[in-house]
Amino acid sequence: MTRKYFGTDGIRGTANKFPMTAEIALKVGMAIGAKFIDGDHRHRVVIGKDTRLSGYVIEPALTAGLAAVGMDVFLVGPVPTPAVSMLTRSIRADIGIMISASHNPYHDNGIKIFTRDGHKLSDKLEREIEDLIEGDITPHLAKSEKFGRVTRLDDASNRYIEFVKNSFPKDKNLTGMKIVVDCANGAAYKIAPKIFWELGADVIDIGTEPNGFNINEKCGSTHPEALCQKVIETKADIGIALDGDADRLLIVDEKGQAIDGDRLIALIAEKLHNDGALKRDTVVVTQMSNLALENYLSYIGVTTIRSQVGDRYVLEEMKKNGCNFGGEQSGHIVLSDYSTTGDGLIAALQVLSVICDAKKPASEVLNLFQPFPQLLKNTKFEAGKANPLEQKSVQDFIKSKEQELAENGRILVRKSGTENLIRVMVEGKDQQQIERIADEIIAVVNS
Repeated sequence: MTRKYFGTDGIRGTANKFPMTAEIALKVGMAIGAKFIDGDHRHRVVIGKDTRLSGYVIEPALTAGLAAVGMDVFLVGPVPTPAVSMLTRSIRADIGIMISASHNPYHDNGIKIFTRDGHKLSDKLEREIEDLIEGDITPHLAKSEKFGRVTRLDDASNRYIEFVKNSFPKDKNLTGMKIVVDCANGAAYKIAPKIFWELGADVIDIGTEPNGFNINEKCGSTHPEALCQKVIETKADIGIALDGDADRLLIVDEKGQAIDGDRLIALIAEKLHNDGALKRDTVVVTQMSNLALENYLSYIGVTTIRSQVGDRYVLEEMKKNGCNFGGEQSGHIVLSDYSTTGDGLIAALQVLSVICDAKKPASEVLNLFQPFPQLLKNTKFEAGKANPLEQKSVQDFIKSKEQELAENGRILVRKSGTENLIRVMVEGKDQQQIERIADEIIAVVNS
């Protein structure tokens, strides 16, 4: 069943355009409240946001909708997405909401929803909320004496900082390590530098001057060029890049080379495996992860399970298979012993812990395998038009290209869950071949 509002990671779109308008946010708030109010006790919801200007529109609209159906609202201001998940569990709230479009530009925004146990909504719950948005919400409106109250939780950031620091071994610190941290002018702009500084590091921060428009702009995990340059310029030991809501991570070694999520997953998986802490000796990754990662994990005795793209699908597969570790090539890394969603800061501390033990440069510690050439290309299609991937001619052409690659590579073509894009990934041993195949698929999709 096609969903009208929800994509792969909540509701997302251009601010002030469907579905990311104040009117829709009001209805979403009412629908969420209607769905999760159960019983006569006071119901609570935590709302966090990143630094986008449109947050000043979406936050009060959501708040009004939730209060209108009788939910007490706790506003926590700019905090990372995983902080909302943690705080929802911490204060025993019924629901948590993060207002963010993650790594997207400032003109987009989004609504991510967490259940009381800190997990993202299932497809089933999202469909039920959509039905409430589209239906008559009047019967769910609170009586005058039952309106929700709105409170600001002033110590939210400090609660999360202590939570993250507790994931780092108590017998270690970062003294003597020079770290450049790029906060993408996003939700972690105050929190991230403080965490690394409190653990003893010499911290140089960039991307910590948000103005409502510069979130993810030529900075953060999707644009690491400035971080790479800063690491070399300051002769730092390592660079850490987060995205706009700090739920994904990218590392830059001391040579200024960017290290993606696949190699970070390999590093953390090997550490957990060697410590006997990797449940079922299994890691969950998505279809986007490089085949070389799977080969490396197999070599060290770790099984790989692949899920759909999206950290919530990674987590669903982890729960289904009794695993405690998984992640995405994009840098969403889930360590369920600590957090119920991707957390860039907790993942960064696990990487730093391994580097501290190794007493070697980051470039040596992180050089675990050589990824196969992998090409990612996007092509736009007009909103409202049929998904071109549903056409049999396109499907048949993609199958023919898969047969051409055979055992020497992989192809993944999918519609983005957050934008009007078709994403094409081709991976293989021959760079020229995968470039040709990707261009041919794009041409067929566009036709």
